Amino acid sequence: MKVIKAKPSVHRPLTEEMLDAAITLGEVRQANSLQAVSVSFEESSLVIRFEDGSGVLLPVKLYPEFAGFEAADYASLTIGFAGTALCHEGKDLDISIAGMISASPPLMRMAASVVASRNGRQSSAAKSAAARANGKKGGRPRKTDIAP
Repeated sequence: MKVIKAKPSVHRPLTEEMLDAAITLGEVRQANSLQAVSVSFEESSLVIRFEDGSGVLLPVKLYPEFAGFEAADYASLTIGFAGTALCHEGKDLDISIAGMISASPPLMRMAASVVASRNGRQSSAAKSAAARANGKKGGRPRKTDIAP
């Protein structure tokens, strides 16, 4: 087992600059994270809506955390943890929305497809430089038919 020694903590007084930086970091994290705004129960499924108006329908039968829930329990679900979790205080339940979505193979396949599509459209500085260098050489070489 690897032992890691704790470093002595250095207490620094909180400054306005540190507070402003923390607020800015929090705003960036919030803008880039999953932000649910409402949850409702309709026809044996949870409907989770996000701040941009989109939503997702998740059948509760796929999630063992909801075993034993009654209709009133579903009505008591709330959005918590800055829009990232479903919470039920009476049942002591806090469940990650991202975790629920990732438990659905079709949603994960769709997410992988979306990410792959988005990443394929991105161009880095290195990729752009390589494309320019290849263009100076006359572009991509033509395929030639070579008979065996």
